[in-house]
Amino acid sequence: MTLIQLQISAKKPHKNMTTNLQDRSSLTRYAWLSISAAVITITLKSLAYLLTGSVGLLSDALESVVNLVGALMALAMLTVAARPADEDHTYGHSKAEYFSSGVEGTLILIAAVSIVITAIPRLITPKPIEQVGLGLGVSVAASLVNLTVALILLKAGKRFNSITLEADAHHLMTDVWTSVGVLAGVGLVALTGWERLDPIVAFIVAANIIWSGVRIVRMSALGLMDTALPLNEQTLIKSILEKYTQNGVEYHALRSRQSGSRQFVSFHVLVPGKWTVQRGHRLLEAIEADIRRAMPSVTVFTHLESLNDPASWEDTLLDRPETPVSK
Repeated sequence: MTLIQLQISAKKPHKNMTTNLQDRSSLTRYAWLSISAAVITITLKSLAYLLTGSVGLLSDALESVVNLVGALMALAMLTVAARPADEDHTYGHSKAEYFSSGVEGTLILIAAVSIVITAIPRLITPKPIEQVGLGLGVSVAASLVNLTVALILLKAGKRFNSITLEADAHHLMTDVWTSVGVLAGVGLVALTGWERLDPIVAFIVAANIIWSGVRIVRMSALGLMDTALPLNEQTLIKSILEKYTQNGVEYHALRSRQSGSRQFVSFHVLVPGKWTVQRGHRLLEAIEADIRRAMPSVTVFTHLESLNDPASWEDTLLDRPETPVSK
């Protein structure tokens, strides 16, 4: 009897998958929270700059403008990512989140360049800082808003496995540390009278922002390139498969990839040629259930093969070194 390929994910959506899609559609409320925070902090930091004339505080305000653009992009991409699979996107729309984080990372880099350009003239021709106390007070209030929202987004990003929310959270945390640096710089200027400290701090802020932007862009690029699941999750999948490598059952060609919040795994299961399709199917169902219990967001593709067919072993040539064939 010929053994046929079985694609488990082609069945009726699992309850966990349906619930996950419903959860994804609710993530836009976090984007709206981020947008509101950006508007508030832009207003407060711009006021702090106008009060003090500090280029460091201006650089801080510019980064908040980037926060707003990033939050708007996050809102758009989270809306797209929550859409269910359709005829043109049979694997869903979850990769849209990588576009959001990629754009936000690029905007962070642009903000860093803008800060450097703004700070250079002040380094050459320093200007005194005015109304330091009031300006710092306003900036501290803005930083507290960012810190609160960043912690909320980070928690939600980890809970829903959303790279968009995590990127937005890390960006806001970068903004918080930027503000801390700027506040320290302005305070030191007020204490020492050395006005060039203000643009010097702005340069340090720009360097920190560049590091954050590069990291976020790298994360997005890895996602768009279908990077494999983290090693700990690959190990978990292998441990589940190893439980079934008895009674002449083996597996190979294990593949995995991350796509936004969704995870995809595929592998071939080899069984004795005398097995019936029904028996093989029951085995795959059991493996699927175990993997889904351990990783609720995963979509599994399996291929059932005969141990007695030489063609089945040709797939081992595609195995990566870190994905050994079970013994």
